[in-house]
Amino acid sequence: MTAEPLPAWFTPPPGGWTADDIDKLPPGAPRMELIDGALILLSPQTPFHSKVMLRLAHALEEAAPRGVDVLQEMTMKLGKHQRPEPDLLVYRYEDEDDEHLDWYKATHVPPEDVLIAVEIVSEESQDRDRTTKPLKYALAGIPHFWRIEREEQGPAIHVFELDGTRDPRYVPTTIARERLKLDVPFPIDIEVKALSRR
Repeated sequence: MTAEPLPAWFTPPPGGWTADDIDKLPPGAPRMELIDGALILLSPQTPFHSKVMLRLAHALEEAAPRGVDVLQEMTMKLGKHQRPEPDLLVYRYEDEDDEHLDWYKATHVPPEDVLIAVEIVSEESQDRDRTTKPLKYALAGIPHFWRIEREEQGPAIHVFELDGTRDPRYVPTTIARERLKLDVPFPIDIEVKALSRR
């Protein structure tokens, strides 16, 4: 059996892929993110991943104050060769800007507006979600990072905050398996087990 040839657009441009090149991909291209100049094809979601993402997005939208919103699967430009796509982004927008939802027509969220980046770990993405992407988010100054792991009893939310030292990195603050109650970046109270309940 012969493998089908790769489409012409999949050939890297001269000098390699950049964050801006993602905007030039054809409409039919699969969802991808750019990590260290390499295109990463994003795998289809499992039912657990999809359910947790939708329910968590709703819970965060309910808790968010005015001027804060939630986006799913939107990329961030973190540098010339970095354009990751977190599962969820909690971001600030100007309160008087009623057109902020037009960002769905845009291609990325500026990292300086992001309050929380959320990754839901899957088998295929675990190395990126646990090590590579949190490092990129910390270097970009994103103040909060949540990593959601699937455990036998349901989801576990690992919450991290940016350490304010000269060497940006995340420090763990809590792991929630039953209920997540936080005061930052705004008051949050989430029933964690309900995120994956049928």
